[in-house]
Amino acid sequence: MVAFAGWSLPLHYEQGHLQSHLHTRRHCSLFDVSHMLQTQVYGRDRVRFMESLVVGDIGELKPGQGTLTLVTNERGGIIDDLIVTNTSEDHLYVVSNAGCAEKDLAVMRDRVAELQAAGSDVHLEVSDNALLALQGSPSMARVLQAGLSDDLSKLFFMNSITTTVFGVPGCRVTRCGYTGEDGVEISVPAGRAVELAERLLGVPEVWPAGLAARDSLRLEAGLCLYGNDIDETTTPAEAGLLWTLGKRRRVAMDFPGAAVIMAQVKEKPKRRRVGLTVLGLPAPAHLPAHLMAPGTVTSGCPSPSLGKNIAMGYVEAAHSRAGTALTVEVRKKQHPAIITKMPFVPTQYYMAK
Repeated sequence: MVAFAGWSLPLHYEQGHLQSHLHTRRHCSLFDVSHMLQTQVYGRDRVRFMESLVVGDIGELKPGQGTLTLVTNERGGIIDDLIVTNTSEDHLYVVSNAGCAEKDLAVMRDRVAELQAAGSDVHLEVSDNALLALQGSPSMARVLQAGLSDDLSKLFFMNSITTTVFGVPGCRVTRCGYTGEDGVEISVPAGRAVELAERLLGVPEVWPAGLAARDSLRLEAGLCLYGNDIDETTTPAEAGLLWTLGKRRRVAMDFPGAAVIMAQVKEKPKRRRVGLTVLGLPAPAHLPAHLMAPGTVTSGCPSPSLGKNIAMGYVEAAHSRAGTALTVEVRKKQHPAIITKMPFVPTQYYMAK
């Protein structure tokens, strides 16, 4: 167990990090991610409220549809990355990072107060639900379908329903995750979370997985970790996250930091987030954050799936093309590295055809 954002969380279980990681790729694993902040936004002005904070087009989301989006500051920096879902129950459901919970709540509550003072109809509620993530292709769908009356084959990536899961009513099932695999996140009433977890773990092919596997899986999938790969000093353009900007929002330029971000869209940023394969290190080898010329490594670990050492970081735009050779420093020793396209491991998201 390790301390993380005020929570005590499992780093790994008895199977160990390597086997847990590979099991998620080959079968499926259950992650307890109840440390994530879950909020609901109500009121007729809820979309206007959310779009005053984020870069995404929340207004275009269909009922049950969600999107990854970014909360930005006036300098174009990323305050947090979060998922916003337009539910079928007349509210927005927001899941954001535990490490940003206090900051996010302060930003949202301040904006709610501003809008309410101006006569807007919007209010915020913090959920005390637990959050369980069942991740892995192809086992996840088969395991979960056994406990659902709804047809999981009709629930596509980044879509959400409220349903009963293995006898527990009032669960929100969202087809998404942080592993690159087909998976779901289940928001479950806290008092029945243990019951649901035990039902899922009662299936032999479902293993519990901890933070270590979560981190190596997300890095193989090329996904950012807030506080490492993105923060308030990085912009969506630098981070390769311009796809989160809604087309309508780009034209309107009505999100925080729009002038800075759209200028980078036009002129191209001076640095870019890239993937790296680090050579000359024994595999597996722990890769701490380390300096790189010309740039910085922000995440790194041995890839259990590939048997190589992989990393993510920022380099000057002129050196960001895939295949470019660079040098990284690990424990005061120089090692060659090659810029590599991400994701390192192909994703298995369940997309609509």
